[in-house]
Amino acid sequence: MPTYEYICEKCGHEFEASQSMSAKPLQICPEELCARKKWGRGKIKKKISGGAGLLFKGSGFYITDYRSAKYNEAAKKDSAASKPAETKTEAKPAPAKPTPKADKK
Repeated sequence: MPTYEYICEKCGHEFEASQSMSAKPLQICPEELCARKKWGRGKIKKKISGGAGLLFKGSGFYITDYRSAKYNEAAKKDSAASKPAETKTEAKPAPAKPTPKADKK
């Protein structure tokens, strides 16, 4: 059931109400939610809100989860062909820097 946000024009109280989509919007501030000491029966308006958004639960959903076997085989062949042949290089130590000698007078 969606949650709608309302604001009372009389007392300024903002609240949420869970209603079905086919239900008519509320017209009067509910007595139990009224911010005044004496219930004011204020007119209320629906607020425009961003909503809750979309929630994904579980380990996740990825575009690659449902790829066909044919696609996966072609991708493996393509990645193997694009890798350059590895060449062995020997690591050479850097030449040692001479340390400056302190001048003695």
